Amino acid sequence: MLSGCTLYEQKRNSGVVVECCGQIITQAEIDQLTAGLSSEDSARVAEKYIYQWAIDLMTYEIAKDKPNKSIEDLVEDYRRSLYVHEYEQRLIAQRMPQDVVDSIVQQFYDTHTHRFVLRESILKGVLLVIPNQAPNMDLLRKKIQDPSNEENIEWIEKFAYQYASGYELFTDNWQTMSQILLRMPFVTDNLEKQLKTKRQIELQDSISTYLLQVTDIHQSGQRMPMDYARPEIEKIILSQRQVEFLNQEREMMFNKALKEGQIKRYEN
Repeated sequence: MLSGCTLYEQKRNSGVVVECCGQIITQAEIDQLTAGLSSEDSARVAEKYIYQWAIDLMTYEIAKDKPNKSIEDLVEDYRRSLYVHEYEQRLIAQRMPQDVVDSIVQQFYDTHTHRFVLRESILKGVLLVIPNQAPNMDLLRKKIQDPSNEENIEWIEKFAYQYASGYELFTDNWQTMSQILLRMPFVTDNLEKQLKTKRQIELQDSISTYLLQVTDIHQSGQRMPMDYARPEIEKIILSQRQVEFLNQEREMMFNKALKEGQIKRYEN
């Protein structure tokens, strides 16, 4: 009895609130769970949590003592598949070439044209968001027409540093229409329509002027440009390569096991 009382005191003093099936909940866990609640709500939440926690533990203990063979098989299959997956991923990282040469990408792009159609327009260009009262707007409109000119870009960047609340130069990478619309108070159809005839789009609200200069555009429904499609193509090619690589590795492993007697065949 003395030993039991001592153990009880030790657990209570260490902050243990409840114990079930060898597991514990501490006062610190309860405090974290009920932080910011009133004392009444705190007690209700804590009791509900302890009840569900204990039920889950006891149910698991009962189920574990009467194992279902199919569950044990599923657990073992899952365990095996995890080991196999981790091993094969290491093999791929260590031994499978990860580079995809330009000629293979081009061949895939040319052969599977139907797979690379744009679902929305993409564009390259420059976007600035400037206060309506900013100076030198006419010069900015002129400079932004040729962002490939280094002097123009230098001037635009200085202007943006002084006045712009938003500035993005994306002449070397594609942006989708939806990405652009996150920065401009435009309706999609209106912007799409204007971009069919214009390369410089200007829009104002009560505070700012939005100035978009497009240097390249591909409309939705058109074929993706190669540089935009390339990441997707590389992903497809590497996925196919991975399947072939693993099939070869498995075949080599099987043949080696046969040769070394790890697999034995018996004729009936």
